[in-house]
Amino acid sequence: SPPGLLPIMDLTFIVGTVAAIFTTSAFVPQVIKAYRSKHTKDISVLMLLLSITGLSFWSVYGFVTQSIPIIVANLVTLSLNGFLLFLKRRHG
Repeated sequence: SPPGLLPIMDLTFIVGTVAAIFTTSAFVPQVIKAYRSKHTKDISVLMLLLSITGLSFWSVYGFVTQSIPIIVANLVTLSLNGFLLFLKRRHG
């Protein structure tokens, strides 16, 4: 790499990590709100199931490609979605 520039693999890792942090953290406010209010009527079960399915495949992809940001982000987001589904089933 030219002086002052990050190697492309380092840049890829940084961009992937930043993207993972933002997309994963996007679910946190919804989980907190649903947990505190016990109100989940407006959360779609189909959306949760599709999201859980997609996140599961992304997690497998992360393991296959050995991408730590993809693995961590998708497993954390999968857990958040699983908890939302639990709350949806519990509180309707």
